[in-house]
Amino acid sequence: MTTTATGTIQLTDRSPELSGAEMVAALVPPPQFAAATFESYRADAQFASQQEAKDLLMLFAGARTVERTGFFRRAKRAPEVKPGVYLDGGFGVGKTHLLAAIYHAMPARRKYFGSFIEYTALVGSMGYQNTVELFRGADLLCIDEFELDDPGDTMVMTRLLGELVASGTRLAATSNTPPNALGEGRFAAQDFLREIHAMSASFQTIRIDGTDYRHRAVDGHAEVLDAEGYAASIASTADHALVSDDDFDLLITHLSRVHPSRYIRLLESVDVVGLRDVHPFDDQSAALRFVAFIDRVYDAQIPIRATGVSLDLVFPEEMLAGGYRKKYLRAISRLVASTLA
Repeated sequence: MTTTATGTIQLTDRSPELSGAEMVAALVPPPQFAAATFESYRADAQFASQQEAKDLLMLFAGARTVERTGFFRRAKRAPEVKPGVYLDGGFGVGKTHLLAAIYHAMPARRKYFGSFIEYTALVGSMGYQNTVELFRGADLLCIDEFELDDPGDTMVMTRLLGELVASGTRLAATSNTPPNALGEGRFAAQDFLREIHAMSASFQTIRIDGTDYRHRAVDGHAEVLDAEGYAASIASTADHALVSDDDFDLLITHLSRVHPSRYIRLLESVDVVGLRDVHPFDDQSAALRFVAFIDRVYDAQIPIRATGVSLDLVFPEEMLAGGYRKKYLRAISRLVASTLA
């Protein structure tokens, strides 16, 4: 019989450690995509590219074969299948769902699914050459939200992927594109191919048009509770679930002491995240750590309850106008969704 943890904890009391083996074991689709399939991906009939992408990716994953037609049932000419596919589309068109569907559908003995930061963290923990040897011979690597704004990490990953493709590994990737509601730079294929120039010939770009399936506006506001409402929410939830309750400043400071690859362990068994006295950032490094933390919260589908400034306003205009704009916009959408969950 499984016992569900209940009560209230502080994330600042947790100092998780994560071995290389545990990091590798965690390279599977996040909970909300644990059962994602091509069949459960609902292509929007208004955007033909969604069904086209689904069909191409089913061929890539081996979940579909080229049909035979004609009197002699001769097979149609199969499209060229490169060792890598890059899913290029706006926010909320189902790229991660399709990426997870590839993972689940491909009949592979060794396959891995992780975010860009998880792979680079593994390189940092185990060393480059050890990471190459770990993945050498793998059938498939899925890389979600390939970070295009970190030249150093991009170079490391491009080199790593080049070595793996040469040994037969197939690749599937998405990148950190901004929410399409802003109508700017919606597709990132050119950016992606430029940054991974040494690997660009190995990738087939598959464009996916569409609107955010969540129908959330980026300028929508996260839900804010007053002190009394927050206390009541935390207390009532703690009766049947495990809730974290942290001062915003103290948590942000704590995140600087925990490697982002361990944020998932920081959130282990937590059902609701509580943040008190939220306020805007004045330090870019702290803001980027918070983005990485929110990615893990969102992946785990953990609701957030908060007081103070609305969480969609924590990134000041000067940050939103800078080089990490895409990351902040993605985080804002996820913060809004998490407070409404």
